[in-house]
Amino acid sequence: MSRHVIVTGASRGIGAAVAEHFIALGDHVVALSRSGAAPEGCAASLSVDVAQSEQVTAAVKDAIALFGPVEVCVVNAGITRDGLAMRMSDEQWRDVLATDLDGAFYTARAAMASMVRARQGSIIFIGSVSPFIGVPGQANYAAAKAGLMGLARSLAKEVASRSITVNVVAPGLVDTDMTTDLGPASDEMAAMIPMGRIGAPSDIAGVVGFLASNHARYITGAVLAVDGGLALGL
Repeated sequence: MSRHVIVTGASRGIGAAVAEHFIALGDHVVALSRSGAAPEGCAASLSVDVAQSEQVTAAVKDAIALFGPVEVCVVNAGITRDGLAMRMSDEQWRDVLATDLDGAFYTARAAMASMVRARQGSIIFIGSVSPFIGVPGQANYAAAKAGLMGLARSLAKEVASRSITVNVVAPGLVDTDMTTDLGPASDEMAAMIPMGRIGAPSDIAGVVGFLASNHARYITGAVLAVDGGLALGL
């Protein structure tokens, strides 16, 4: 049976790969992104700035009106505004926290109401290994992604009795536009990966698909690193 799946940041990179994974399974995928672009086969694509609570709430309501209760919500939308902390502007800090952490909360909150009523669902946050390994110039990004773990674990306890799971997938270095923006730091991190290669967006999408499946119904509040061993001991 087709599920109603919402994916934020679905226009490219990991979000697009996740959307394509669920489309291949026959699910109704609603893609949310600032551009409104989405992979071919999405049931709907909406232009949304997840940092704006009203936009997120309205978009999720529209999706529910079209396809019923949200069964899987993949919270992937994120940005970087890198810079050394002592030179980081207030705007660089606020922009990243607003999108990567505030936006994650707004999205999960909007999706949870329908899941609670249906007494089932999966929420999957796309985090990062950055908070665990430390990446110079990413104090804002690491802080936001660390916040996702606290958010996910609090939500997991709040909704567990309704058969809703909440988990975090923490990618390492993945071949996306965001990785390209890291410049030389990307090569330095790649050299530290025990498996000897940068990850592909599909590597992340497969794990997201697992956490949303019946095989993972007893997993909640978990942080799962998908990083080729970069953050051993996470």
